Amino acid sequence: MKIIPSIHELNSSDKFELAKTLKHSEIKEFVISHLQNKSRIVRLYLFYQTGMVVLGVLIIGLSVIKAFNGIFTPLKYSLAALIFGFSVLIIIHELIHGAAYKFIGVKKVNYGAYWKKLMFYAEADQFVLNRNQFKILALAPLVVIKIVSVIGIIIFIASPAVYFFILLMCLHSLFCAGDIALLSFFYTQKEEMYTYDVKAEKTSYYFIAINQE
Repeated sequence: MKIIPSIHELNSSDKFELAKTLKHSEIKEFVISHLQNKSRIVRLYLFYQTGMVVLGVLIIGLSVIKAFNGIFTPLKYSLAALIFGFSVLIIIHELIHGAAYKFIGVKKVNYGAYWKKLMFYAEADQFVLNRNQFKILALAPLVVIKIVSVIGIIIFIASPAVYFFILLMCLHSLFCAGDIALLSFFYTQKEEMYTYDVKAEKTSYYFIAINQE
């Protein structure tokens, strides 16, 4: 098991090189640019998300058609999923990030939002993560919500409540774009990459390992 370097080692050793300094106010633009680079991770995610969007539109359309025919329950569950998705689900998404941080070994997790850009986050101040740890952190919400949604779909397959869980799964895929874009950045280099956040500076730093045997 590789020993993760300290912040001091990352900044002072000739074995590491600063690859990116990312201001948190610039994350939205950074995410958009990396979703356009069409890396393998991004291509897989966009393929998955396209399927989720198509499925979501079909489910909403079907619930509207049923409502026109006098069956309103599916539409009620669909609207409930949209309301839940743009409120409680956002909080749950970040709490799962927080749980992933705890699993990795972080003692204190900070939560916050950039309201002007409608961005929410969980961060560990000055805690160094390697590529594999960041993969766990980035994918945790996608995997957990996916599993919960699928279980809900299976349990309520014969009930109108299935509309809620299908739309929940579809909607959440959109929330994972930032996580996937940041994860894809870790795979722009063959070398090991490390990152840490500095809360006071509202900045993330990314380093690559060089000259390592």
